Amino acid sequence: MKRALEALERSIARWTGKPDRFETAIPGLLLFRHDQPTEPKSGMYEPSICVVAQGAKRVMLGDDTFVYDTRHYLITSVHLPTMVQIAEASPEKPYRGLVLKLDQREMSQLMADSNLPPPRVQQSSRGMATGEVTLPLLTAFQRLIDLLAEPKDIPILAPIIQREIIYRLLVGDQGARLRQIASAGSQSHQIARSIDWLKGNYAQPLRIDDLAAQVNMSISTFHHHFRALTAMSPLQYQKTLRLNEARRLMLSERLDAATAAFQVGYESPSQFSREYGRLFGAPPLRDITHLRQMAAGEKTQGISGAAG
Repeated sequence: MKRALEALERSIARWTGKPDRFETAIPGLLLFRHDQPTEPKSGMYEPSICVVAQGAKRVMLGDDTFVYDTRHYLITSVHLPTMVQIAEASPEKPYRGLVLKLDQREMSQLMADSNLPPPRVQQSSRGMATGEVTLPLLTAFQRLIDLLAEPKDIPILAPIIQREIIYRLLVGDQGARLRQIASAGSQSHQIARSIDWLKGNYAQPLRIDDLAAQVNMSISTFHHHFRALTAMSPLQYQKTLRLNEARRLMLSERLDAATAAFQVGYESPSQFSREYGRLFGAPPLRDITHLRQMAAGEKTQGISGAAG
């Protein structure tokens, strides 16, 4: 395991320089590097597996906290708004990790095509969990990253290795969690459908009775299973989606707070400002100014480092 982790760390280091995020030529595979711990910041986790070759990361989902490191991967089965923090990193030992997005259709197809052994017992229905890193999982990721040096092999071999990784997850200690999401008709699958609807319609008024009816559940059952999967109510989930999108609009498209609030579905700028401050720790203008100053500082540092 130690040698496998060291090899994976070297492979990630080969492809990650100063930028903290590298989108590879392999669909769904991203590599990360951070030279120091970070403050908690909001982020949306997609259905994916996150593996760390060096360092550690902390993710807060509602009242739950998940820490993953070289011994534990993080798996997410549905889209979840979180607070994220690099917990262990230094210039001498940077945080280095990877994310592979999971294809639910591929999981469902593999379950249908294969006589999979029974999964291990699952203790929670939460849509996020940590699992134990295994040597077969590490070596599969190593072979996947190795393909980056042979781009012509990616279209043929990457899907095969990704299928192996999904298999390893389905039969591992978090396999039951993934199987529930991928199984049509299961309650987790129905909630995942409602989450997809919310992601595409977050600016619309939320009617819980309509959303519950879409997935053939009573309102109380829908609330219970939604909170069990996401650690928040449907209203809290929608609110977090709206605020994260408003933050993106102000930062990337330079919209003012009132315009961004209106675009994501808020009717009251004052309510938007209050809820924004509760989530991000500062009102919109101060938060966006701080983020831009941080980005400018990192850019200047990167230019100075390159010149040296």
